[in-house]
Amino acid sequence: MSETSSTHPVSVPRAPVSGTPAGVPLVEVRHLKMHFPVTSGIIARKVVGWVKAVDDVSFSIQPGETLGLVGESGCGKTTTGRCILRLIDPTAGEILFENQSLEGLKDKALRPFRRKMQVIFQDPYSSLNPRMTIGQIIGEAPRVYGLTRSNQETHDRVAELMQLAGLDPSLHTRYPHELSGGQRQRVGIARALSINPTFIVCDEAVSALDVSIQAQIINLLEDLQDRLGLTYLFIAHDLAVVRHISDRVAVMYLGKMVELAPSGQLYSEPLHPYTQALLSAVPIPDPEIEARRDHVLLKGEVPSPLNPPAGCVFHPRCPLASDVCREAIPEFLEKLPGHRVACHHAD
Repeated sequence: MSETSSTHPVSVPRAPVSGTPAGVPLVEVRHLKMHFPVTSGIIARKVVGWVKAVDDVSFSIQPGETLGLVGESGCGKTTTGRCILRLIDPTAGEILFENQSLEGLKDKALRPFRRKMQVIFQDPYSSLNPRMTIGQIIGEAPRVYGLTRSNQETHDRVAELMQLAGLDPSLHTRYPHELSGGQRQRVGIARALSINPTFIVCDEAVSALDVSIQAQIINLLEDLQDRLGLTYLFIAHDLAVVRHISDRVAVMYLGKMVELAPSGQLYSEPLHPYTQALLSAVPIPDPEIEARRDHVLLKGEVPSPLNPPAGCVFHPRCPLASDVCREAIPEFLEKLPGHRVACHHAD
């Protein structure tokens, strides 16, 4: 069964135009914190500590932009995305969407924003209901939000969305287990597009796929962004993929953002030692260049977010660490135009 079935042009409504004035971010995150309690005891649950999954993170995303968010597993990337979508309530900080704060909003008050913010999950199998057909999965949200008013309208909408995602509409009667991994991820994309969002969180959306299928999905996401005016937060650990799709790239380490820069500038002139180490670990296809290249080797393991180091959280593994790194938390400052970094030795 082909990964890319019908890809004919289809008339699908464009995503709603962002309600933010020119120059105002579509999404703005201010001093976001997400600390999870660690408890002990069976009957009397007692909080014995806090896991600082996200700790004082700030950034913004402009309409039509793709912001890549990278870092090692457990650094807080996915938690950040879930906080923005309000799938979990943050411990502290503020999230603004279209210049409106989401703080304190619940259920019905969040409903208009949920229509504009969608997610594509990492695992294209576990994120789909195995008891529902593809048509039911894609058509559920338009029906719930009143975008379709009859079975025929829902059927037509599902067919449009499947074509838009590169799927043959005849697959609408199949179940998720009958499709390949790439096809299932296309179903996830079609579902995310079904209620015309303006912002999509792509949470490791291609990491579970084969390399050749990854390229197809990335090209599809870029094409959809151009056609529908979408804005992406692209969460990944594959730096090569992030470089291809992102306008800007943010790097996280142990719950903190350590660097944020335009994609080309970050890859050509990384300022933070952690970013330099990440980039040096990406292999280059040319064996001669790879043999001459310097590699930044990090010592030790990632500290526990339950008990992060004092000062700069990266100092136990940093080759440039000094006394000031062990004592003071570095500020997230702009060292070059549009290039921010949290490092005492970035100069």
